[in-house]
Amino acid sequence: MQNLQIDVSYSGNNDEIAIIKAKGYIDTITTQTIEKILINQIALKKYKLIVNLEKVSYINSSGWGAFLREIKEIRKENGDIVLVNMSPDVYSVFETMEFSNIFKYFDSVEAALKNFT
Repeated sequence: MQNLQIDVSYSGNNDEIAIIKAKGYIDTITTQTIEKILINQIALKKYKLIVNLEKVSYINSSGWGAFLREIKEIRKENGDIVLVNMSPDVYSVFETMEFSNIFKYFDSVEAALKNFT
């Protein structure tokens, strides 16, 4: 497995929407990285999160768990985590595990931004 690289940018009025762009694998080793980013955004009072998975080719159960652990806290603050640009393999697991019942999914960052505005 390879490392996970993350970039965070902001959009919207007062930069209230965090756009988290991930590249690599989200597995047992790298889950801590994505989880720290999510926790940091919550600490910054960023409750509208877009996670761009365009360059993520694999997410294991611990990776999905990181998103699940933080979504409850975010939704308490009237926010959400939305996922965008999943590869076919990642999307297949997303659908199989029925995460579409929990997370919104969009084909582009632009569509996700419209969801929040």
